[in-house]
Amino acid sequence: MSYVRPKFRHPLLPTNDLGYTASDYEGSLSTLCAGCGHDSISAAIVQACFEMNIEPHKVAKLSGIGCSSKTPAYFLGQSHGFNTVHGRMPSVATGANLANRDLIYLGVSGDGDTASIGMGQFVHAVRRNLNMVYIVMNNGCYGLTKGQDSATADRGSKSKAGSVNPFESIDLCGLALELGATFVGQSFSGDKTQLIPLIKAAMNHIGFAFLNVISPCVTFNNNVGSTKSYDYVRQHMEATSTMDFVPMQTEITATYDAGTDAAITLHDGSLVHLHKLAEGWDPSNRMSAIQALQHARNDAKVLTGLIYYGATDTELHEVLNTSDRPLNSLKENELCPGKAKLEEINKGLR
Repeated sequence: MSYVRPKFRHPLLPTNDLGYTASDYEGSLSTLCAGCGHDSISAAIVQACFEMNIEPHKVAKLSGIGCSSKTPAYFLGQSHGFNTVHGRMPSVATGANLANRDLIYLGVSGDGDTASIGMGQFVHAVRRNLNMVYIVMNNGCYGLTKGQDSATADRGSKSKAGSVNPFESIDLCGLALELGATFVGQSFSGDKTQLIPLIKAAMNHIGFAFLNVISPCVTFNNNVGSTKSYDYVRQHMEATSTMDFVPMQTEITATYDAGTDAAITLHDGSLVHLHKLAEGWDPSNRMSAIQALQHARNDAKVLTGLIYYGATDTELHEVLNTSDRPLNSLKENELCPGKAKLEEINKGLR
């Protein structure tokens, strides 16, 4: 069996402004279980990058260990990629970002990779406002090791083996908000209409953009009693709003009834249109976002959509006052200014 996609494509496939087809943003064939939600997320990333006219070589994909961390092999096959060890993706992403700020950094992780062994690294990536998109493919179990409950499994949920989880779950969106993340979204792998605009908006955000995507494990956690199954999420999903992503300098022709929509302006002038806002929820107010998550949790609902957005001008490069140019573009005389400059620096420290 081959895991390489055939190179032949229909000659009349639509192209974007760069002349690429959507197939140019694909990777190798997936080896995940048929029906896995992770493959739907990969497809959403492919479509988002195609529609945004992103040059694949300007993207760096990073992941840890787990079913979710295998997915970068299945999208953006012409991009840079690095598969790290378990839970260590954020530190590698930080180093890569500081070395070359000109790339778009896309981190892919899972609920085990982020909420358990990688929790410490996740926390610091958020609080440092690292300029990246961080996607958690959240299925509430360890799919590579036969479906044990992960730290995001809801208390009272039932595994395929019949055991009931006695522990409180970790709410990654709530944690990201508490730590100061300036872009927080949550979605469902089975809702590409919502997920694709969220990915687009996250990739246009300057700073740490977090997306928690409920992605059912069809093999170990799609049973009755699981709160991460397809049926449960579809029956308990509550959207903050429907949304559109409008690229910068694209004419907006649609109209909406007054009082039922909000326009979020991103750093480059692109817009996220939110329609029919949930009652009592303000996407630009952190406390309102936290309360909306808590209300949904109390009602056993999965709140999806753009949870919170706040503009920022202090991503990690700004905080550290780093070079405006990638380190790999600096010449020897810039990196090593010479003995005279070193003596001048030492003199200022005396």
